[in-house]
Amino acid sequence: MSVINDIDARARDVFRRLVETYLSTGEPVGSRTLSQDAALGVSAATIRNVMADLTDLGLLHAPHISAGRLPTDLGLRLFVDGMMQLGDLTLEERQTLDIGNAPGDGASVLEQAAARLSGLTQTASLVVAPKSEAALRHVEFVGTAPSEALAILVFEDGRVENRVMALPEGLPPASLIAAGNFLSTRLRGKTLHEVRADILKEVSSNEAQLDELTAKLVGAGVAELSGGERSSLIVRGRGRLLDETTEEDLEKVRMLFDDLERKKDVIDVLNSARKGEGVKVFIGSENRLFSLSGSSVIAAPYRDQSNQIVGVLAVLGPTRLNYARIVPIVDYTADAVSKVLGRTG
Repeated sequence: MSVINDIDARARDVFRRLVETYLSTGEPVGSRTLSQDAALGVSAATIRNVMADLTDLGLLHAPHISAGRLPTDLGLRLFVDGMMQLGDLTLEERQTLDIGNAPGDGASVLEQAAARLSGLTQTASLVVAPKSEAALRHVEFVGTAPSEALAILVFEDGRVENRVMALPEGLPPASLIAAGNFLSTRLRGKTLHEVRADILKEVSSNEAQLDELTAKLVGAGVAELSGGERSSLIVRGRGRLLDETTEEDLEKVRMLFDDLERKKDVIDVLNSARKGEGVKVFIGSENRLFSLSGSSVIAAPYRDQSNQIVGVLAVLGPTRLNYARIVPIVDYTADAVSKVLGRTG
């Protein structure tokens, strides 16, 4: 960040200590508090002048006229990217996050990882998990209007899903039956992922000997079966967001709870952490979804047995999170999950 070039070494030291103190206490930090830090070795008057300059640069702000200073989202970004010294996990923390011997399938491993991550960081944890595809037993199309039908999907595990879909113009009722029979025959006992390419190839080459309108419906049906949310969201530790919450922050926490109900939006935010390697930190107003609640997200992707990124795990909390401690915890947890999924496949 270019703003770091606008402050000298003393200002950087004051700023770093102010942010560290704020992240530790959650309270505005005054010049008198910092002047008692022997490592800084400067007077309260000098610190006040430095803090005024940092405020002018947009790195600090005063919540009240007579209060100390707090870092802005820009200031926190500068600290996280350029000044923060990451901590090391203790042996006990590593053992807590070691899910190498966790019993069960991938889903239970992710549940355990979410619970342990929340417990260790004392805040909320989020995990975007890929939805497992269930095999289909039956597909049926029921006309509900001249240009609309209900796609009824019956899965081998007993689930039934109904999806409204548009119909090709002029489609006769017989085509609904023919398309349903065609898909049921080819999908029975299988997932769409397994046979999707074969179905589309058969339709496009006319090997299925379907009339034009029925072929269009089959293609639309395959697209509909492929639709829907492809990921699920695991949330653990919501109640921890209320721990040590001040009365002033209660409204922000309420807004955060509302944000968490918008699962698709949360999944979209976390999936942005799939790009590149390592841990991503989203601070306050940098993120559209959580900007009003003043929250930060620390996220990292995890991989499957093919070394492909398949999901994201994260910690969610106020912007005064202990980034130096939590970033390596999230990174270690993502690596631990990837190792387990790599073995269990």
